[in-house]
Amino acid sequence: MDSRLTIAHWSPDDQPREKLRDKGSDALSNAELLAILVGSGTPGVSAVELMQQILSDCRNNLNTLGKMSIHDLMRYKGVGEAKAITILAACELGKRRQGESPEERPELGTATRIYNHMHPVMQDLDVEEFWLLLMNQSHRLIKKVRIAHGGISEVSVDIRIIIREAVVANATIIAVCHNHPSGSIRPSRQDDALTESIRKACQLMRIHFMDHVIITDGLYFSYHEEGRI
Repeated sequence: MDSRLTIAHWSPDDQPREKLRDKGSDALSNAELLAILVGSGTPGVSAVELMQQILSDCRNNLNTLGKMSIHDLMRYKGVGEAKAITILAACELGKRRQGESPEERPELGTATRIYNHMHPVMQDLDVEEFWLLLMNQSHRLIKKVRIAHGGISEVSVDIRIIIREAVVANATIIAVCHNHPSGSIRPSRQDDALTESIRKACQLMRIHFMDHVIITDGLYFSYHEEGRI
């Protein structure tokens, strides 16, 4: 009886899926990444060991692996047509990624730029929405998140969600914005109180709270430009 353990019986720190989840994709070898795609090996040979064998025959070169045919890969015990196609599809995606330029992240360092970026999203809304803009230290957008979707006059915003999203995204700068379906850009008392709560929470977490922008169709109000942040 073969005494080797299957991947399911390995330490969680050594299982490819769990390792990627907990440590990031950079922590995995090429064989481990491919093992995640194929899912299983054969009795007595784990998916990682199967991929190590194939890569060894390719002199551990992914370009060489990508040049193999479906038939070449199916010569290995445990690799059927579906697994061979999955491996070659992954290689093709890697090749295509090399040929593409990195996505340009918009720079949102002013209220005008925030307005221009968010106005198309919010101009036709008939209820209030509250959005969080997560940025790096160069004011480049990491991502935008809709925090709340509410009624005509106000939305309910949980400050904890804002801070959690910022921490998870490793954002060093945040801005928030919401729309006024009424068309008025004048902030309400609730807007003022919310802005102050966000400012205090960000100060505690050492996150720079750049601005709170109120958006209408054609106009905006900026707490930063008005000297209120």
